[in-house]
Amino acid sequence: MNNLERVAYLDHAATTPMVPEAIAVMAEELARTGNASSLHASGRDARRTVEEARELIAERFGARPSEVVFCSGGTEANNLAIKGLYWSRRAQDPDRNRIVFSSIEHHALLDPVTWLAKHEGAEIDMTPVDTTGRILVDELRAAVERDPASVSAVTTMWANNEMGTIQPVSDVVDIARTYDIPVHSDAVQAAGYVPLDFAASQLDAMTITAHKLGGPVGVGALLFRRELEATPLLHGGGQERDLRSGTLSVPLIAAFAAAVDVTVGRQAQTVDRIEALRRRLVEGIVRVVPDAIVNGDPQPGPDHRLPNIAHVTFPGCEGDAMLMLLDAQGIECSTGSACAAGVPQPSHVLLAMGYDDVAARGSLRFSLGHTSTEADVDRLIEALPAVHERAQRASLVRGGS
Repeated sequence: MNNLERVAYLDHAATTPMVPEAIAVMAEELARTGNASSLHASGRDARRTVEEARELIAERFGARPSEVVFCSGGTEANNLAIKGLYWSRRAQDPDRNRIVFSSIEHHALLDPVTWLAKHEGAEIDMTPVDTTGRILVDELRAAVERDPASVSAVTTMWANNEMGTIQPVSDVVDIARTYDIPVHSDAVQAAGYVPLDFAASQLDAMTITAHKLGGPVGVGALLFRRELEATPLLHGGGQERDLRSGTLSVPLIAAFAAAVDVTVGRQAQTVDRIEALRRRLVEGIVRVVPDAIVNGDPQPGPDHRLPNIAHVTFPGCEGDAMLMLLDAQGIECSTGSACAAGVPQPSHVLLAMGYDDVAARGSLRFSLGHTSTEADVDRLIEALPAVHERAQRASLVRGGS
């Protein structure tokens, strides 16, 4: 029996199951041999598969095929974007040593930025957010305009991975464009649920990854404007415009394209269904646990929040304890970003939104996806009262000891 048939899987924002079409394409390609850089027939066949995938992904996301740079996933794409832009811009002008970014970025972006500050002399400006987890545009504008000539890049995620809050990307681009500053956006969470058009957005770089879209883990892409320069992280065979050397994984890339084709093609219908499921989930949670607090923007829609994420604080409880109690009953969720799982620290996103440590530790993220059902939601609602009561008791015992 498949693992997901035994559990109520409510952690799609971490990884969503592969769609059948992507599995079929990947299995077919795994049975073939061919290096896409080879000149013989097998190599040419592999190259054709890669380029057809590149064209499909470009079309679905409003980019030119030459702007699709394949890499291992969102983390690598974010690193390539922010480090590559910083090094390239600073090489052109040593005074361009500043990076402006938001306080709610995923660690796949936050950590490269702080690494540049520690090891490469970057000056970093982390701009605040409001209580829904949305960037304060005026604060970001002030950070840029303090000394625009010193800014090497601006980066902001398209949608927050913990709250689901949509960011004002177009406003950020407008600010940066005034001063000819390149803008990158981590669109990993948004890509499956919000219409994205790279050209129309006027972004210079945008990150997407397959495993959030029903594709395999281990492949993603940086959409990177052709006219822009970046210093590569990897040096070798010069693949991918010499921005990302390394032998291309044809099966992963083909499955990535298949998943994009299916997920983006069905986006409108999927969003409607999942928004209804989220409403059922949120209404159920506040009904059985009246003091639960639903975080983020309450309004649905592509200008407000993603349809699949519900972030909830349970006062007087430890999120980790609730997660494990739910897990014991076959209900899987998250305390936030999976990349920080197991580390006993409050969410930096909630802290940035103004929550204290206690509230930040007492929160769970429930995220839905294409395999989610009403039965999954109902299973959570049924189990939650007893789990909540037990977690509260445990918290009181620890607090009194």
